[in-house]
Amino acid sequence: MAPNSPFDELVNRHGTSCLKYDFGLARKGRTDLLPMWVADMDFALPKDILADFHARIDHGIFGYTDPDADYYEALDGWFSRHHGYHIKPEWVTVGCGVVYGLATAIKAFTRPNDAILIQQPVYYPFREVIEDNGRVFVNSQLRNEGGRYTIDFDDVEKKMIAHNVKALLLCSPHNPVGRVWSRKELERLGDLCLTHHVIILCDEIHCDFVYAPHHFTSFLTLDEKYRRNLAVFTSPSKTFNVAGFQPGNIIIPDETLRQAYRRANAASGYSQGSIMGQIAVKSCYTKGDAWVKELVAYIKGNIDWTRDFVKKNLPQAVMTDPEGTYLVWIDFSGYGLSDEGLEEAVTDKAKLWLDSGKIFGPETAQFERFNMAAPRAVIEEAFGRLKKALEN
Repeated sequence: MAPNSPFDELVNRHGTSCLKYDFGLARKGRTDLLPMWVADMDFALPKDILADFHARIDHGIFGYTDPDADYYEALDGWFSRHHGYHIKPEWVTVGCGVVYGLATAIKAFTRPNDAILIQQPVYYPFREVIEDNGRVFVNSQLRNEGGRYTIDFDDVEKKMIAHNVKALLLCSPHNPVGRVWSRKELERLGDLCLTHHVIILCDEIHCDFVYAPHHFTSFLTLDEKYRRNLAVFTSPSKTFNVAGFQPGNIIIPDETLRQAYRRANAASGYSQGSIMGQIAVKSCYTKGDAWVKELVAYIKGNIDWTRDFVKKNLPQAVMTDPEGTYLVWIDFSGYGLSDEGLEEAVTDKAKLWLDSGKIFGPETAQFERFNMAAPRAVIEEAFGRLKKALEN
């Protein structure tokens, strides 16, 4: 990491209605916590992208807006350059973020009381969008093999059959455990879904955060047979931290599935989408290559620093080494604390706001998820506090 990196700048986000910093009182009952919870980066965008946002705002009129040819060209350009696949414009339906897209897909492809499979520990809105829409959540727990997580394929198939599962929500790369699924793993999962007529809803929002020697494989780069029952969900919101603009692209190659999705989308009353979300897709995906390369290198440096710190200073903790995402998953069960004792150490003693492992599934209540997308000084401050809290 070069000294004086632009990513070292401490940007004050207080007073901007920022979920991460301004809602401690509303969500935690206090305002003295250092937040490292929600997957939201503390880095400002480069000036050439900001200039496109300013230019659109300076125009002064913000009416209904549809994606144009430049939009689809930017989308296809990014994913072909970085991930090796092309996107046909007709495959794309614009949405207001990935979670909205997942919820809409559940309504499009399943019926109330249908079973939908997830693999905990996993991004907690997966279970929420299943149960909030009157479907039945089925879990096939990932196997933790010495700090590295793998898919229990036998259990996946058993659950698919036993519960007559209709859809699989797949997190790829996986949040929070940081796995970047291999081509072989995805193909085996895809074959199970084809055999048992399970629709794959694949959240690929973290695809741009992958660390060598690992390589992201999109489901859209696999054999075309998998496209018969596939919907892929993407957004620049993670890569460029533009979630506030609510961009989202739902990519469905199969026409029958796509039309079913669009009917459910229309039933939700959603159509044109956000102007600034569309500007973000066009600008970020055409001007962001160099910035993202530097960003990923900086976050990799934060992860490397954290790994070394944990080994040297938190001897009873076990950090899962992330292959992707900007999140770090750490097991604190070695400290012998109760679940409540761990939360007391994190919140009351270290004064950190983290995502507790219990929200990702009951089996991981002794884990904590840390956000690495912050200036190094913030990372160092957080882990320094944690060290003192656990020592005392």
